[in-house]
Amino acid sequence: MSNQSISNLSLNYNFSRYVRGQKQGHYESFFLRANHPSLPLAFWIRYTVFSPHNHPDKALGELWAIYFDGTTVKHTTVKKEIPIEKCIFDNTIFNIKIEDAVLNHEKLCGCADSGKNRIEWDLKYRGNSKPLLVLPESFYMGKFPKAKLLVGLPLAVFNGKLNVNDTIIDIENWIGSQNHNWGIKHTDNYAWGQVAGFDNSPESFFEISTARLKYGPVWTPFMTLMVLRHDGREFRLNSLFRAILAKGKFNRFNWKFSSAGKGVSIEGEINAGKSNFVTLQYYNPPGGIKYCFNTKIASCKIKIRYKNKNGGFNETILETANRAAFEILTDDRDYGH
Repeated sequence: MSNQSISNLSLNYNFSRYVRGQKQGHYESFFLRANHPSLPLAFWIRYTVFSPHNHPDKALGELWAIYFDGTTVKHTTVKKEIPIEKCIFDNTIFNIKIEDAVLNHEKLCGCADSGKNRIEWDLKYRGNSKPLLVLPESFYMGKFPKAKLLVGLPLAVFNGKLNVNDTIIDIENWIGSQNHNWGIKHTDNYAWGQVAGFDNSPESFFEISTARLKYGPVWTPFMTLMVLRHDGREFRLNSLFRAILAKGKFNRFNWKFSSAGKGVSIEGEINAGKSNFVTLQYYNPPGGIKYCFNTKIASCKIKIRYKNKNGGFNETILETANRAAFEILTDDRDYGH
């Protein structure tokens, strides 16, 4: 988005960055997720364009959907690939179409199947939260990092229906988010997490990522970014300096992290059992496959300490039993086994 000013970012955050026929590799995803108000149930739906480097003729659209059922521990995953000629990724408005599947600022509908599994969705969503920028605003202009991410609508409220293998699931005021990410390659190794409303603080929203990059044979240290909206305020621990100083350590089932800045500190962890994850394969524009271990029914507990208006400090614990998103991206297909 080098031809777009930072001041326009708040207006075009959901416009597609993909240009049909571009030779530079590109991936771009618009995904929506939400959790049942109390049960360990969640959905994740992803509209993606993938274009391999120097092969724009092989670009395609992808439809992904997962229904997580923590009550039965049986999760349903589907993916469908569609020729790019049957797709619309609009650069001027929020308008995505992959074959007959539609996504815009108020609704999403479509279907996808894999083998014996099929998921159909017909959903509307709404909300009044402003977009959340996970990276410092200036990073959306430059080449670093090569992958960008933001939350178009935090605390989105979803209503409608899912049809999962001929079982109708009514979605009534499930809370989640609408998200947008893009880049010329996937981040080399990361954990990503999000909580759209804690059990004891429904209006709080938390986004976190711990990642490292690879340059040739050399890995950077892990860097951890956090943004928390709580108590009517936004706490941004996402500068490059803070990211390097922060602590973040994860494995397949557990992630511990901490960071601090002027007037605020955050520490906590995200956990999920092995049975709550599904494994996905993402095409990488430079070539090869990345493996994503994905759950949307993880637990999260964070302790925050922040300066209040009276000059003192407030301390509180925010937690959720099964409403946290938790993803790990790696080159290791057997990671955590």
